Amino acid sequence: MKKFFVSLGLILILSFIFTVLKYGFNSIFTRTNSQNEVVFWTLQMSDFSSYITGVIKDFEKENPDIKIKWIDVPFSEGEKRTLASVLSDNPPDLINLNPDFSAILAQKGALYEIDKNSTEQFVPQIIDSLKYNEKLYSIPWYATSAVTIYNRDLFNKAELKVPETYTQMGNIAPQMKDKTNSYIWLPNISENDTMLRILNKYGVTSAENINSPKSAEVFDFFKNLYQNDLIPKESITQTHREALEKYMSGNIAMFQAGANFLNMIKENAPSTYQNTDVATQITGDIGQYDFSLMNFVIPLRSKNQKQALKFALFITNEKNQLELAKLTNVIAVNKNSLKDDFYTNYTPDDLMSKARVISAKQLSNVQPALKSDRDQKEINTLINSAVQEVLLNKSTTQDILNKVSESWKQLNTGSRTRQTAASS
Repeated sequence: MKKFFVSLGLILILSFIFTVLKYGFNSIFTRTNSQNEVVFWTLQMSDFSSYITGVIKDFEKENPDIKIKWIDVPFSEGEKRTLASVLSDNPPDLINLNPDFSAILAQKGALYEIDKNSTEQFVPQIIDSLKYNEKLYSIPWYATSAVTIYNRDLFNKAELKVPETYTQMGNIAPQMKDKTNSYIWLPNISENDTMLRILNKYGVTSAENINSPKSAEVFDFFKNLYQNDLIPKESITQTHREALEKYMSGNIAMFQAGANFLNMIKENAPSTYQNTDVATQITGDIGQYDFSLMNFVIPLRSKNQKQALKFALFITNEKNQLELAKLTNVIAVNKNSLKDDFYTNYTPDDLMSKARVISAKQLSNVQPALKSDRDQKEINTLINSAVQEVLLNKSTTQDILNKVSESWKQLNTGSRTRQTAASS
């Protein structure tokens, strides 16, 4: 038995020496392909599986030492699963999220910081919008920027031009109502962060200026429209989807939405679609446009951070961005992709392409971008409750906004206290 173990030991030693001579000492202790497997999560992108698997195949061909494991997560479960995973010891390496939730994770110190030098391929304004405390914790994937979808027939009957600003819209609202018996617009003003986005177009972005004269002016603008029956009474509670229904039935003359809504109008209200055209998004005082974004983050506890970043930059390169855009009609965030004819030219009879070109141009003027706070949902609730109180004339606009300012500041103080306690 003793001779057996001596022989086995010699075999193992000789095998080790042979491996070192053949492959080199370092190769024995480097990661295998399985250890270089980047686990990649997306949010409900299974409809585009052939695109994503194609990108993965191309990446792995160029990087044979890295493997990508793709997992598609239901949209409704994305935040819950992500939060659980980033707190574990074995999170995915690259996750598709929205910027609001990404900012929350950055505030919690749960994300890997991205080197700003690796983001030269992106639209600079988009990168600036993603920064938290002047640091970058995410990579943009794709954007949308709403356009004004309007009914040509109603504007012609009212002998009006399509407004470019909220002020212009308010000025023509009486004539639209008088000449066509249709409202100019249904602002889903208390839905999600709609009002915050409008305020952002006037430079109102914080607890310190939510009760400023400019902010009060914006709230009173909508109050006057509401009190004078120039926007539907349902504006105080109804959503984007219900505004779409009213547009398709001819009850409102214009509707702000992404280009994808044009297909819904075409399929569900073909007669309205025949009279539909598109124009630039409505702006405020500073002429800035609104946009939405989806991005990638890398958890701080990821075991493959550099490989994950390399794949994120690959899937957002010029070629892959264009291919995704042509499949989905989203707006690329790669600045070279936006120079392609797909984003610069359109035929007059193709509304989708016209909307796409308008949306892409708007991305160059999206500052100041609305920044997410730790208690963003609570802040949205404060603003939305204030809108309802102002429109219903529950108190003076200034008194209502003073209360909002104080409550917002208390939320910020509470956030800072929790953050200090967590770091100590």
